[in-house]
Amino acid sequence: MKKTPIAALFAVCATVPFANAGEGMYTPEQLPKIEKELRQAGLAVDPAMLSSLTAFPMGAIVDLAGCTGSFVSDQGLVVTNHHCARGSVQFNSSAENNYLEEGFLAKTPAQEIPAAPGSYVYVTTDFSDVTNQVLDGTANLTGKDRFDAIERNRKSLIAECEMDEGHRCEVPAFFGGKEYKLIKQLEIRDVRIAYSPADSIGRYGGDIDNWMWPRHTGDFAFYRAYVGPDGKPADFSEDNVPYQPPHVLKVSAAPLQEGDFVMVAGYPGSTNRYARQTQVSYVFDWLYPNYIDLVENWIGIIESSAPQGSDARVKYESYLASLNNFLKNTKGQISGAKRVGLVERRAERQQAMSEWLAKTPKYANLQQSIERLDELREQKAQLSKQQFWFVQAKRSQLLSTAQTLYKFAVEQEKPDAEREFGYQDRDRTQREQQMMRLDRRFDATVDKAVWMAFIEMYLSRPQEERVAAFDNALGLTSSNALSLPQKLEDFYRQTQLMDVDQRLALLKASKETFDDSSDPFVKLAVALYDTEKAIEDQDKALDGEILALQKDYMEAVIAWQASQGTIAYPDANSTLRVTYGSVLGGSPKDGLIYEAFTRLEGISQKDMGSAPFNAPQKQLDLIQQKAYGPYADPVLGTVPVNFLTDLDSTGGNSGSATLNANAELVGLLFDGTIESVNSDWDFDPRTTRSIHVDSRYMLWIMEYVDGAQNLLEEMDIVGKPE
Repeated sequence: MKKTPIAALFAVCATVPFANAGEGMYTPEQLPKIEKELRQAGLAVDPAMLSSLTAFPMGAIVDLAGCTGSFVSDQGLVVTNHHCARGSVQFNSSAENNYLEEGFLAKTPAQEIPAAPGSYVYVTTDFSDVTNQVLDGTANLTGKDRFDAIERNRKSLIAECEMDEGHRCEVPAFFGGKEYKLIKQLEIRDVRIAYSPADSIGRYGGDIDNWMWPRHTGDFAFYRAYVGPDGKPADFSEDNVPYQPPHVLKVSAAPLQEGDFVMVAGYPGSTNRYARQTQVSYVFDWLYPNYIDLVENWIGIIESSAPQGSDARVKYESYLASLNNFLKNTKGQISGAKRVGLVERRAERQQAMSEWLAKTPKYANLQQSIERLDELREQKAQLSKQQFWFVQAKRSQLLSTAQTLYKFAVEQEKPDAEREFGYQDRDRTQREQQMMRLDRRFDATVDKAVWMAFIEMYLSRPQEERVAAFDNALGLTSSNALSLPQKLEDFYRQTQLMDVDQRLALLKASKETFDDSSDPFVKLAVALYDTEKAIEDQDKALDGEILALQKDYMEAVIAWQASQGTIAYPDANSTLRVTYGSVLGGSPKDGLIYEAFTRLEGISQKDMGSAPFNAPQKQLDLIQQKAYGPYADPVLGTVPVNFLTDLDSTGGNSGSATLNANAELVGLLFDGTIESVNSDWDFDPRTTRSIHVDSRYMLWIMEYVDGAQNLLEEMDIVGKPE
């Protein structure tokens, strides 16, 4: 952004290492290495405080498996984004009792309702390096043998860790498999909805405003975490009590100005900052363009099969929101990649690193590994292209359910340690919850229409992109496509998988039960299994080779960046990260100016009286009356709604705590601008902006619009003018 002329900046970007000023999703343990930079940026607390996942403030940040939350009271109150809790709100909604439209507020803990099955709050209790244990015995292995050995070692570490009841453990890879960490988390299973504003606040602007600025969205909601009377994780029970976290964030109502220091702590999903040109080209030149047409059709099919206001539409609201989000993001990424020449820039960076390696004897031998890595990545891209339409042809939720159930039965015949991740004893409860969720997010008419359309797309592909096992099992040929509607009608008429009791029973069934089944979806799952297994083994063999070489590649990247005075950080992998910067507007392109804050009055100016610009009348009246209470900003003269920062973020950061220099909550990160979506691949400080909901707007909505006084009294609110 910063004040560098654009042409000059592009010239510099061609040869700079992967890290730029303002860039970095750092692991907490890396923060002491950038203590000087943090202090210069404005951090007031001791940077050493931030390096421990179990101390304050990081100990207050929790993983919601796809989103981030934060404890804001000593009674287990967790704040996150509205769109993170929306799936649970949808699960509890119906056309007659629509919490999505009306919002939900429990005035007492007794009124709180269970979140959707499979909702968890994960509290990190331990973190350790286990690289040597994971890579033990793999030095001379290649291909699938190496992949399997690493998986065995990871499973062994996880099994030992999870002997401590009530905990979930994972061993994620960092730096492409150069390092592995064991993360131990308290798994809180009783999660309830305490408060979620209506969509007219929490989704104000809807898909139209998604990824856009200016923004006026109250994207916040509250869960509460419960444990048994003994303080240990437990399934839902009326006897359970609120969890008392060791660390809680204070919520700031103090003024926040452009230029102020902020940092975000959260669990970003994945980035591809170190992807090779082969991967970048595959994604932007082939994968994303194919997905755009597919997802546009997908959305249209759901909308036409589930009319607005129907029970089916309520069931698919969260699904539609996800698809629309993906579509807009993907289009933005393609546009951004063309605008900045992403593929070409990645090639130039690779060339710069190769030249450095050639001149550096200590690392010159790594170039051969990197070249082989590129060959394998190209092979993987070609295989993905061949399998793409086969994957899409299986989009029926009932077929996916049947395949999951059958694979679970097959894996049960092995010792637990030899089963695939996701199909071990530790996963049974989550699989049960998956089966229970289906009824509230499934409609046979919609599912059948989607499956029909996707099979028709598959049938239009060249023969080499087709899979014989699928064609044979369904009797598919281009000439008999006219009989497809009747075939699928028979599938849905004859199946028993729409019965939750049948699904749960099959989760306990033997492989023989599936082999003998007459259920059409089960029969198709059984018929496809060997083909799926062969594809899976082929992928593992490639991944095993890639893992060995990726480690060498990342060693080269880290050394190259160090030679230029920058610290490499690992790509996001759903583990806790910290990024810092400042509240900052911007100008992503000529003539377009982004102010740092939006205001209450912008809601009234946008409002059209119909979704997605349909703020509650009570809110509009309060804005007209200028009933700001103590939450007006002294500079803006009104209540701020959303604000921009130059922080580095991605998916999974949703709900992440935005903290000020004193580690107090000043907002929640919930989105990025459309110009920022390429930052998963290539951080650009000129255009990357994250969007946050201001804590003062959250407090104003809670106090003046929805009357959530009970929750306000729980929280430690600081900086509030008297």
